[in-house]
Amino acid sequence: MVTQTSDRYSNRTYRRLKALKRIGLYAGVTLVLIYMLFPYYWAIISSTKTRESLYSFSLVPSLDFSNYISLFNNPIFMGAIVNSAIIAISSSVLSLVISLLAAYALGRLHFKLSRIILICVLMISVFPQVVVLSGMFEVIGWLGFYNRPAALIFSYLLLILPFTTWVLTSFIRDLPVELEEAALIDGCSRMRILTHVLLPLMGPAIASTGLLAFILAWNEFLFALTFILTDENRTVPVAIGLLTGSSRYEYPFGQIMAASVTVTLPLLILVLIFQRKIVAGLTSGAVKG
Repeated sequence: MVTQTSDRYSNRTYRRLKALKRIGLYAGVTLVLIYMLFPYYWAIISSTKTRESLYSFSLVPSLDFSNYISLFNNPIFMGAIVNSAIIAISSSVLSLVISLLAAYALGRLHFKLSRIILICVLMISVFPQVVVLSGMFEVIGWLGFYNRPAALIFSYLLLILPFTTWVLTSFIRDLPVELEEAALIDGCSRMRILTHVLLPLMGPAIASTGLLAFILAWNEFLFALTFILTDENRTVPVAIGLLTGSSRYEYPFGQIMAASVTVTLPLLILVLIFQRKIVAGLTSGAVKG
């Protein structure tokens, strides 16, 4: 009798503890989501407020789209969106092409300096932008790229290439070596093996790496502020930072929030479209055996 009661009590306690753990898990996830998503929600609310209602606290959007209308009628901002898209796509595609060749060499062609080169690539990605800013300024001026989109495409490779090379090298190392050996027996060259054998298998890795490279180039601010001088060549982050009000004493908070929401939407759409490939690419090679 005592054993039966204690068993029932232990089962009831176990169910209660399990329910409490589930409630705690849901509560923790909810708090994390609120902490992460509330700034974006607040930006959406602020972008739809009038100039007078900006200083009143409200969690309900006022549905006034005057900030978006004035923003879309701003030719400098719309030109900045086009510039950012061209520069981000160009630098991402160029970095993927170069990093694919480098990743194949580092992941498949075994030579003495391969490990040292990978460590150097990782160390370059750790350096802050300010460290290389003065040197890059001299190089950009020497190449004649100053105040041109080519200056940002060239300088963004310094930020994107180490990341894309490291990720693609890890992915190529996890691909079966037997595929390459069979292709070599059939007489395929190294370039043909990369383009016709390995490349079709690297869809998730290329999608995730390319999208993250695009986001890095899209959000970059320091190089874009330093190497671009005129408004017609500016990118979106710099254009948002230089937005002005109707007078020198007015801070265009509503327009800045509207601009932030506008430039974030394309990134969210791309992430939602390629989310499965992103997860597959980032988790590839995480589990072996």
